[in-house]
Parts: sequence; C-alpha cells; structure tokens
Amino acid sequence: MQTLAIVAKRDKPEAVALAAQIRERYPHLSVLADRTLAHELGWPRVDDRELVTRADLMVVLGGDGTLIYAARLLGGRGVPILGVNLGSLGFMTEVPVEELYPMLEQVLVGRFQVDSRMKLTCRLLRGGRVLIEDEVLNDVVINKGALARIADHETSIDGVPITTYKSDGVILATPTGSTAYSLSAGGPIVHPSVDCTVLSPICSHALTQRSIVVPADRTIRVTLRSETADTYLTIDGQTGHGLQGGDCIEVERSPNRVNLVRNPKVAYFSILRQKLHWGER
Repeated sequence: MQTLAIVAKRDKPEAVALAAQIRERYPHLSVLADRTLAHELGWPRVDDRELVTRADLMVVLGGDGTLIYAARLLGGRGVPILGVNLGSLGFMTEVPVEELYPMLEQVLVGRFQVDSRMKLTCRLLRGGRVLIEDEVLNDVVINKGALARIADHETSIDGVPITTYKSDGVILATPTGSTAYSLSAGGPIVHPSVDCTVLSPICSHALTQRSIVVPADRTIRVTLRSETADTYLTIDGQTGHGLQGGDCIEVERSPNRVNLVRNPKVAYFSILRQKLHWGER
C-alpha cells in the first residue's frame, strides 16, 4: 500500500490531530485527506475523484456516520476501510484509538481480513423516469416531515403486491443498517454476512404489519399512493429528496460491496453485547 486516504469526523479536534500524527509517522507513504480535513491541516487539497482513485486504504477517524460518508465517497471501488472509533456507538468503526497503530502496521503489510458488506442500489422514479440513482450501505428511508399524517406506501417484491403500509414511512435496510433506524422501528438484527434486505414500516396503522426479511436478489418497489406534504426520501442519512404522490422507490442489491477491515480482537456479537448493553440491568 502506497497511498492512505484519511476521512475524519468534522469539527473533531482529536481526529485532526490524529491525522497529522499518521502523516508524520509514515513519511514514506502518500497520505491524503478529504477536502475539509486537508483545509484544517493546511495540506494540499485534492478533489474527491482523485482521492478515491489514488487510495489503497481508506482510514476513517470518527463514528459510523463518518464511515458511511467514506463508503459513499468510494462509490464502487473496493478499497478496504479501516474504521477508528472516535464516535459514540461504533458498530462499524471497530478499532479503538489506542489500537490504531498496531492495527495499521498489520494492514500495511497485508495481514488483515475484511468484512464484505452488501450495498443496495436505490432509484427514485417519477412518471417512469429515473430522477435519482444512488448506492446505500445503511438504509433507505421514506418518512414524513413536520405534518403528522400517515401515508399510503404500496409495496411489492419482484412485482408481486405485498401490502399497502398506512404508516409514517418505510425503511429498507441492509444487514449493516439493521442495527440503525430499522432496529428502532422494531426490525430484526441481521448478521452482516447474511445478504438480505429488511423492510420495516414506521409506526404502521395496522399492528399486524411487521418487518419482513427479503432475499437480497429480489427487487422491492414502494410507491407513494397519497398526496402527503413534506414526505422525503433519505439515503444513508446523508442526502434527502422531496417526494410527490405517485413517486416510486425501487431498491435492489448493488453489484458493489464495502470492505471493512476487521479488528481480530472483536467479534460481531461482542460488539452487540457492548453497544446494546445485553446482560445488564
């Protein structure tokens, strides 16, 4: 590995200082930074495309939100991501700060394993025309805004009608995103090695409408069948788009994946026990 790309949590002095230390520690490597971090450090700034093209390893200094941003930055490139936890939860950023350098040394010589995480492709169609197409690591959320009105979400899987959710919204989550908003909405926890999509209504009007786990190779379509003001499509919590009655959101498995460097000292269920406080009273 010759080039490290560092993506840091914004407004986090600890992340800025750590990025500077990494560059000083490895003078033989080309160490690049995302535009905001480069500006704070006074480093030469490169655009996103160059950063992604040149990177052999992406180092994330922050929390899960920062890691999701880095994954979106990479697009379809399978560059491994080393997540260093400077956030509060850290389901995906598995490496604590004190273990950064021993872990990084192993990665630089090729002694590491990755978790290959499934992504979704999300398309917003209006009048049969694709307005937006994006890739998703965590979740796709259709949700209402300020007005407390339920909406009708006509849902089908591979063209077969499932139901019309009368609800505040609908979440379509990857296994990675199953421990995020989907979990708060009553969805299941899915191990990240299981490729599937979790379909969860948000505050459904019918108590019998529960989360569904759908095989990853199926196409899910949700059509907004009511004219509801302030309804939005949110992708990975990063971008938002206003919706209109008749809009269709189509979700299927992406051909691209995200490769997260594993911390060999931490197992997935150990993370769940720690973050969700299982076994505590």
